[in-house]
Amino acid sequence: MKRTLAFGGLVATAGLLAAGLAVPAQAASDVASTPLAANKIAAQNIAAFWAGEKAANLIQATPYSVETQVPAKHVSTGGPAADSKPGVVPAIGDEKKTTAKSKNVNLPKTTGKVFFKGADGQPHWCTATSVQSSYKNMVATAGHCVYDTKSNKATLDSWVFIPGYYQGKTPFGIYVGKQAFTHYDFDVYEDGDRDYAFVTVYNGLKFPAGGFADFKGMKYEEFKQYAGFQEVDEATYKAYEDADTKKTGRGYYTTTDEKGAKHYFVFKWTDAGRLGDNVGGQGLAYNQKLGKPVFVFGYPSGSHPDGNYAFSGKTLKWSYGKTFAATAPAIKGEELQGVKSSFTGEGSLGSAWLLNYSNTRRVGYLNGVTIAVADRDGNKRIDTSLSPYFDGETYGVYSAAKNVWSGSIA
Repeated sequence: MKRTLAFGGLVATAGLLAAGLAVPAQAASDVASTPLAANKIAAQNIAAFWAGEKAANLIQATPYSVETQVPAKHVSTGGPAADSKPGVVPAIGDEKKTTAKSKNVNLPKTTGKVFFKGADGQPHWCTATSVQSSYKNMVATAGHCVYDTKSNKATLDSWVFIPGYYQGKTPFGIYVGKQAFTHYDFDVYEDGDRDYAFVTVYNGLKFPAGGFADFKGMKYEEFKQYAGFQEVDEATYKAYEDADTKKTGRGYYTTTDEKGAKHYFVFKWTDAGRLGDNVGGQGLAYNQKLGKPVFVFGYPSGSHPDGNYAFSGKTLKWSYGKTFAATAPAIKGEELQGVKSSFTGEGSLGSAWLLNYSNTRRVGYLNGVTIAVADRDGNKRIDTSLSPYFDGETYGVYSAAKNVWSGSIA
């Protein structure tokens, strides 16, 4: 869905294009914003849900399968067009132009998995990536990996980003989502042309020594000796209980001492710092010409139409190709971009499309996110990934999110 925009203002850019490019003004009504975790206690309860019982929910999560594969007959060449002049936002650490070449593909630290509870109440995941922002606290992914298009709830529950995730391990910490931003047309109409989201996250949380098991039934003296807990008063405990809307019971516990007196404990987290400081952040490119090569980084999972499972979804993979114009009416996508890719469906949703990716610095410019896949040649093998075309309206949604502070929740 294309809109007519006014233009104004300048941005300083580097690396991809010269500085001083016109940037489109964004009407506030075009941006939809929804809180994911409104306060520290709610955020800690979300982290506890994923870390509890030795990260069982993380390990058991399955790839999200909403609107993954579109029929080949519904994918055709289309005509997305720039709505203003091309522009870029430089990646973290790449604010000054540098050049480098490498034949090897070094995978970016910025990419990871987002975990959430779907409309079915079960744990699921998509791919996402860290992007540049004023407070180094932003993640980009597909819009339907944030907004619940299946049950028409505002957002998906218990949303966290874990860069470098593997088999329950969180090497850089757990980053709880604070606030989600997407285009009004996706939030209201589920418009495939606007199926992207930018999410601000709190500082990361790390597990204390000893991990996070299920501590129900632990005696008072044991709680006192365990480094992962701190004793609190009843009011503080009640605040944790009230913030846990799903009543998971993880992260806060009661116990009694030998005299029968009641004591209250909450799990004590360690601040892992800001996302961008730990893994970096990709730049952003919009209104770019089609036909440019991009790397696609994600965690593809699920089978090809012929039943072959080429990807497990456990490790980060990449593909490479040139973008082309596409449409997909099945997902209300009139002005999409496509790229040849064998990435299979569910796990690759939200995969980062990086323009001008540097193998040495492991950064480039985010120019798309995978929202669907297709078998265009009819051989029952996925061969195409689709993304919204990033234009001035995309930059407007990004701009609404880039200056939102989050901070520590430890």
